[in-house]
Parts: sequence; C-alpha cells; structure tokens
Amino acid sequence: MSSAHTPSFSSRRTADRGPSGDAVDVGTAREAARDVPATDSTPDGADPGAPVPAVTPLTEPADGVGPVIDTPEAFAEVVAAYAAASGPVAADAERASGYRYGQRTYLVQVRREGAGTALIDPIAIPDLSPLREAVGDAEWILHAASQDLPGFAEQNLYPARIFDTELAARLLGMERVGLAAVIAEVLGLGLAKEHSAADWSTRPLPEDWLRYAALDVEVLIPLRKILGERLEEQGKAEWAAQEFEAVRTAPPPPPREEPWRRTSGVHALRNPRSLAVVRSLWEARDENARRRDIAPGRVLPDRAIVAAAQAMPRSVPELVKLPAFSGRNTARRAAAWQHAIDQALALPQEALPSARGPRSDAPPPPRAWADRDPAAAQRLDAARVVVQALSDELSVPIENLLQPDALRRVCWTPPSPLDTEHVAQFLRGRGAREWQLDLVAEPLARALADPASVARPAPSPESAS
Repeated sequence: MSSAHTPSFSSRRTADRGPSGDAVDVGTAREAARDVPATDSTPDGADPGAPVPAVTPLTEPADGVGPVIDTPEAFAEVVAAYAAASGPVAADAERASGYRYGQRTYLVQVRREGAGTALIDPIAIPDLSPLREAVGDAEWILHAASQDLPGFAEQNLYPARIFDTELAARLLGMERVGLAAVIAEVLGLGLAKEHSAADWSTRPLPEDWLRYAALDVEVLIPLRKILGERLEEQGKAEWAAQEFEAVRTAPPPPPREEPWRRTSGVHALRNPRSLAVVRSLWEARDENARRRDIAPGRVLPDRAIVAAAQAMPRSVPELVKLPAFSGRNTARRAAAWQHAIDQALALPQEALPSARGPRSDAPPPPRAWADRDPAAAQRLDAARVVVQALSDELSVPIENLLQPDALRRVCWTPPSPLDTEHVAQFLRGRGAREWQLDLVAEPLARALADPASVARPAPSPESAS
C-alpha cells in the first residue's frame, strides 16, 4: 500500500434535504452521486408494501479515495491536519470476522471537516493516540460504537465523547437501524454494504473496498446533525447522552465461563460424555485457530463438532465416515480431531461436564417460572405489560428502555421494601441509567407490589381469530 499522503480538504458544501424534509448538509456526497439515477428499490427486510423514498446511490467519496496511511510520516501529516481542523470526528473500523481469529481491527476510517477522510492501517500504525490528542475533547461519531470501541482501545484511541448513530436511531423508534437503512431513510442516500463482511486483513486492500470504507464515514457527520435535532425535538437528547456515555465507558466484558457451550447445536446434547467431546474438540479447534490466526469456524465447523459428539467415533476411519469430516481440509487433520475425541472418551465420570451448565446467579428461564415460583411469574407478566406500554408510548424499544436481564432479576428477587426508591436502587446496580429509572422505577414498583392491579391490554382481533 502506498505510504504517500496529502491530506484532502473538502470545502464544497451544498444544502440539501433528506426525505423527511430535514435540512442536511450533505455537500459533495450528493455531488458525487448526482449522475447516478435515483432508485425506488426496497431495502432488504423492509415491508414491500410500504412507500419507499427515492434513494440516490453513493458511488464515490466526495474527495476521492486517498492512499492508505501506513507510515509514521503519513500518519503525522494526518494528525497535523486533524489538529488544525474543527468539529466532530466521524469514525469507523473494519475487521476480518469470519476470516481471522478474534476481533482485531484492520482498517480505521476517520473524517473531519477541513481535513477530509483518512484511511489508516492500524497494523502498520498500531498507536493512534496522537490522533486522539490532536482532536482533544471533540465528539466522535460512530455507528454501533460498542463494536468499534474495543478495537480502538487496542490502538490507544479513546474518544472523549461519542455520538452513536445506531443508538440514536433506536431511541428515535426507527424500525431498521443498520447504517445503510438509516442513511436511506434520513438522508435519502444509498450506501452499498457489499464489502461489510470482507476479509479486511487482505493486503493490499482493493480500491473498491477503500471506496466503500471512505463512504461509510462520509455520511456520519450529516447524519449525526439530523438525528441530534430529532432527539432534541422529541425530548430524548439527554437520554441519548447517557446511553452514549454508558457505551463509551463500558468495561470489557469478563471472560465467558465455559465458552464451548456456545457451540451451535450443543443444546440438543444431554449426555455428559457427548458434552465432553464437544468441549475437547472446541478447545483443540480454538488452540489451532489461535495459532494460525484463522476464524475457528473455518478450522472446524460447529456442525462437525456436534456430529462427532453424537457419533463418538473410536478411530480416524470412523471419524472421516461422518459427512461433516469428509471434506479435504477437515479430513487431513482428522488424527488431531480424533485425539481430542479420545481424550474426552477416556475421562473419568467425575471429570465430565455438567449437563446443566455452570452455576449462575441468573434467574431460571422464564418458561420455568410458573412451576418454580408462581408469584415471580405473575410479577414478570405484570412488569412486561408495564414496560411494553411505556415502550409503545415513547417509541423506544423495550431492550433500550430497560435491559431484559435487569427486568427479569428484579421480578425474580424483588427488593424489600418494594417501593420506587429500592427498585431504582436495584436496577441502578444492574446498570440502568438515570433516564431509564426516571421512567420505569415508579410504575414497575407498583406492578411488582400488586401484579393483579396491572390492566392487561385487550387481545387484538388477529390474535383472537
């Protein structure tokens, strides 16, 4: 990849309006697409019967596609340009999920008015802290920030403030919150996503991939402007600010206990010996994938692990007779997989994993509540009615109004005394934000104290029929 770089400065700006009539400064993003005919195609997953606004496809970044920043000298120029510019920083990151082991970032895209777009190779430039220092306490705009911030942290890139356009779209009650869908609805622009699942560890990166990456950040600044205005209009700006800060400051999740239990299809296995085979094969696969830096599923698919656990073969010839192990890449490592199986088959009974899984302080699955604790089941039913009503009234998804785990826990083991103050304290301890508590603590406390008092909505004609 080229290391030469001249920061691009974009000064052309034209006022435009999104399909809703909101003023939006999309500038040369519209110019770049002006010769491409607008389309009325329905986005994936949308209601084909609903009216679809005309969408102008974005095909070229406003400033073109600059060279990838992969030398200290080129990065220093970017840092200087961003320090001299002003306004928020739009940012995105690309990984190689499904190709490489882990969630390492392989490209960082940033854009700032007055400094243009920079595409940075974090493998060549692993320390991006000078960029953070250059922009000071400027706001960073990201879409689904929780996906990108862990990778940014690995590059010592810690935004001082963020605006998450996906979270904003959720709080505004938008039905589809993927970036392409939000851009189409709010800005009337078509953002292609065909490279979103590409192997971004590829070097050099193809030109069309870089074009896609540059467009991803080009739309974020005008998008943030409109979403911010809508949040203010709906009285949700403070809610959003608290959500953004919670995402920005969230600690890394703790290591998952017994991660092998997430193998797809393992729920169908009840025999502890079969579960031991799953565990042994999963661990062997994980070690192989980590050593080779390959996504585990490309080393050995989950379906092969489950098939072996069901058949429990005693030899390599028996193993390769299984369809899931008949492929060339899988079969040539059959001896290693059979060794892992043999280890599981040789374990004494007391070393086998539990069929129930690791102990947890989480409540049981809600479907079991009626039998195990009927009173808790009644509390959960009433609480769900209350939260659903608030969700409908505020046009905020239930899971954003209150985390489902927190709702289940407060219904299973409610605080005592069961009043607004202690319900709020309980939920705050489970990570609920103050805006959520202001909305849900009082009605939830009433519902938990007297589930029978909660009026259930009348069944719809469709459900009655």
